[in-house]
Formats: sequence, C-alpha cells, structure tokens
Amino acid sequence: MGLFDFMVQDVAIDLGTANTLIIHDNKIVIEGPSIVAQKRSSKKYIAVGEAAKQMQGKTHDDIKTIRPLKDGVIADFKASEYMIKEFIKRVPGIRRSLFTSSLRMVICIPSGITEVEERAVRDSAYNMNAKEVYLIHEPMAAAIGIGIDISQPKGNMIVDIGGGTSEIAIIALGGIVRDKSIKVAGDIFTDDITYYLRTGHNLYIGERTAENIKIAVGAAIADLDTPPEDVAVQGRDSVTGKPKQIVISHREVAQALDSSILRIEEAIMEALSQTPPELAADIYNTGIYMAGGGAILRGLDKRISARTDLPVYIAEDPLRAVVRGTGIALKNLEKYKSLMK
Repeated sequence: MGLFDFMVQDVAIDLGTANTLIIHDNKIVIEGPSIVAQKRSSKKYIAVGEAAKQMQGKTHDDIKTIRPLKDGVIADFKASEYMIKEFIKRVPGIRRSLFTSSLRMVICIPSGITEVEERAVRDSAYNMNAKEVYLIHEPMAAAIGIGIDISQPKGNMIVDIGGGTSEIAIIALGGIVRDKSIKVAGDIFTDDITYYLRTGHNLYIGERTAENIKIAVGAAIADLDTPPEDVAVQGRDSVTGKPKQIVISHREVAQALDSSILRIEEAIMEALSQTPPELAADIYNTGIYMAGGGAILRGLDKRISARTDLPVYIAEDPLRAVVRGTGIALKNLEKYKSLMK
C-alpha cells in the first residue's frame, strides 16, 4: 500500500441517461435523475438531480432544465461534469474527508460507444480529480451484477434496457462475443406515450407525466395476469386549449409501445442469428437475462420469450444491476481489469 493510498477514494458510477447511481464503500450512496437546471442569463447551474427534475416542464424563460446525457453518452460536457461533481460531493465518505481525495473510478459505458464519446467520459472523470479511470461496458457490468460467472466457457445473453439505449450482448470467457446497441429504450417509450396521447386523445402532456404513465400502467402486452388499474391523466386539449383529463389503460400503453418493442425484439433476434452455434446451444439452456429499468415493463419478459422461444429471466433489482456489477468490478479490480478499457 502506498503512503497516500488513504487519500484515494474508490467510486463506481453508472452514468445513465435517465439516472446516475454511485457506489462508495460497497454501498449505493447516490441515486438521482441525470438532470440539471441552469439560469439562461448567468449560465449558472442552480439545481441537480431530484431538485432539477421537479422543475422540469415548469420553468420560466430564464431557467432551463438539461439532460446532459443522450443515448447513454455525454451530450453536454459542462453540464455532465457539473452534475457528476455535485453528486460526488454528496457522497458521505468523501464529503466528510479532511483532505481533497483523488478518485479511482470505474464508469460503465454503452457497448456501442465511439472513441470520441469514450474520450469525453474519460476527460470528464479526469477533470474531477480522478487519479485512475476505468471504463466497463454496460452488458458486462450487468452480467457481473446479476451474478453470472462471466469467466466460464459458457454463453450467456444479456439484454440491458436503460434510458437511452438497449444493450444486447452474448458474453463468454470474460468477453463480449456479439453485441448490439440500439437507441430504443426508456426515453423512446416515454416519447411513444406522449405521441399516442397527442394523436389518439388530442391531449398534450409533458415528459414527467408520460414517465409517470409508463410507471403506473406501462405494459408490453395487452393480456397481463395481474393488470394495473387504469390511471387518470391530465394535460392540455390540443383542440380547445383547455386543461383536460382522460383515463388510460395498460392496453393503450401496450399499443403505443408496440413498434419500439418490436425494434428491440428484432435487435435480439439479429444478435442471436450471429451467435456461434456452440454458444447458441448454451443460451438455449441458460435463456436470456434482462436488466435495466426497461426490464420492469409489465409483460416484456413474456413477449421476448414468445418471440425467441427462450426462457427470459429478469434480474433481481434490475434498475441497480449495472451499478452493482460496476461496484463489484471496482472492488475486484485485478480480477476484472482485463475486461475494462
């Protein structure tokens, strides 16, 4: 151990399009929306995380809300840097430190990330006093978080549906054999709901309302064993301009999401069609593992199982599977370093 190793803090980050999660001392210490609020006149950032989300869709002209990440990668460099810095400041062990700590970071990234996007993530981390930065692909982190022994000569299929991207990967011998990353995920589902209500019910709603509908009655299939109760939705009538309320069911949401879910199914089928035969035989026996917030969508596992003729398993606590795997990789750095970039 080096003389100043006590001044190095280990942090694992799931830098997601919708939510950012941080692990420190083997615990999830930060979990907040990936959003910041900024004053237009002064360019000063005034809120981050949940506080900024509460402002979304309700700001006046001098305040704007920004989602710094788009499709799983940094879209606004300054806003993302501010957001991560603020989140890290809130980490109890770092906040209470008497010294300014250097950081050893493991950050998960989409498998389809470009070199330029990868460099932006790294630069952002180094600008936050990071001493060492390691990047791990989301499907690999999800597999570790689910509890799969990725070092075995055995094929496993991971489908991680996040906010910005759906990551599909065949993993064996500690590496990604085949992968497919598509920009169809939670954010697109939200847009689908907004579009459906506007065209089908002449109702304008905001992003937060669409997100709440997705959580309350979101479904991938119409026939559910235990369907949720219909939900009342308020918005603005696009014809009269008056405030209006309608009631929407899970069947309507399933209809609204159908084309986007079909694109995810097609990406899964494409990945399976490119899988080497020996690994395909393994996947026939092990099935498909699902992680990410999208995995919670009611009936999605049944729909994918029906399309692929394979068993589909949803990870325990799918929202946190990726950050949990990132934290395990950080804790066992020597074991997993070869998987990282």
